[in-house]
Amino acid sequence: MTPETRSQLPMASTGCACCAPAPALNQTVPTAETAPPAGTSTAYQVKGMTCGHCAQSVTEEVTALDGVSEVRIDLVAGGTSTVTVTAARPLSAEAVRAAVEEAGYTLVTA
Repeated sequence: MTPETRSQLPMASTGCACCAPAPALNQTVPTAETAPPAGTSTAYQVKGMTCGHCAQSVTEEVTALDGVSEVRIDLVAGGTSTVTVTAARPLSAEAVRAAVEEAGYTLVTA
């Protein structure tokens, strides 16, 4: 067997339960490398995410909502990140809030 090649993700300066402190990052984490799917896209502001693992947790919970076809995250470590959700039909803010909270983060209200 040949050894696996793995890329290390940069960690956030504030760290989280799964990461050690390191330089801050600002990256977009798409769920797929394809053309955006058709549907309704809505951007939500989420606090508390600090790394790729945090973004993955939110992506998994929000993707599980009925009708969601894509979740894109503009991660602002230690700040307010933008989570853009594309779905076949508009989602209730409460459903998205519940999914984000299930992942352990906070949906910011306007």
